[in-house]
Amino acid sequence: MAAAASLISKCSSIRPSQIPKLSYPLSSSSSPFQSVSFKSRLPSLSFTAGVSSSSSPVTASSINADDDSVMDAVQRRLMFEDECILVDANDAVVGHDTKYNCHLMEKIESENLLHRAFSVFLFNSKHELLLQQRSSTKVTFPLVWTNTCCSHPLYRESELIEENYLGVRNAAQRKLLDELGIPSEELPVDEFIPLGRILYKAPSDGKWGEHELDYLLFIVRDVSMNPNPDEVADVKYVNREQLRELVKKADAGEEGLKLSPWFRIVVDNFLFKWWDHVDQGSLNEAADMKTIHNL
Repeated sequence: MAAAASLISKCSSIRPSQIPKLSYPLSSSSSPFQSVSFKSRLPSLSFTAGVSSSSSPVTASSINADDDSVMDAVQRRLMFEDECILVDANDAVVGHDTKYNCHLMEKIESENLLHRAFSVFLFNSKHELLLQQRSSTKVTFPLVWTNTCCSHPLYRESELIEENYLGVRNAAQRKLLDELGIPSEELPVDEFIPLGRILYKAPSDGKWGEHELDYLLFIVRDVSMNPNPDEVADVKYVNREQLRELVKKADAGEEGLKLSPWFRIVVDNFLFKWWDHVDQGSLNEAADMKTIHNL
């Protein structure tokens, strides 16, 4: 009994920072279209609420995000180790705080915590947009479909660089490797095109939510992928018509399908007219980085 008590005590004293980081191998495929993990498992225009091996499918509504004790170990480590960049409504840096605190609705409301973020929209050479479904273990908005990659520049020197938005571009390159296993050499930072900024607030399930000043980055590249299951449940390239059908399904609540609030904001306000510039090769003409759209 004493030995068991000692073991329990040791286990309960483990801190999130002591959890080892996981690594995932990059794809060795030379073909950018054959290396899309999961894609072959999805029939055309078939979007599910989640991929589960159990007889009862996991849905976003079944995730209990209120209890910290059930938080996935990897997500817990990221929540406490990652430091987001706090900004004011004009995008001036005012400090930093943990990802955990930045996503607590109580702190968002009481302290008006606003942090910098980015959303990447990656198109292939056929001008199809790559979407991802967030993993079931994500603390905010699990299992929702969204744009290619959504995350935060961290409070570190390389991601605080303001000139030419290099800090945000560096963060995007880092996170596309972390989430989708896209090798950094396939995503030169100078090829990310910042098109605009939005400021939005959106509650997730329970106590979590988002309050972000979000940089919208576009890039057109054929890439290889090896998605990280701790971050991504599924991926899918879509054309305009397929995206419109996806939006209709989400609006109708079909298959439990949900879209992230920031992705829906971009779809409703900007995406299709910017898609025209993707087709025309004139994305730089669409850029407006002076305006912060409060949506």
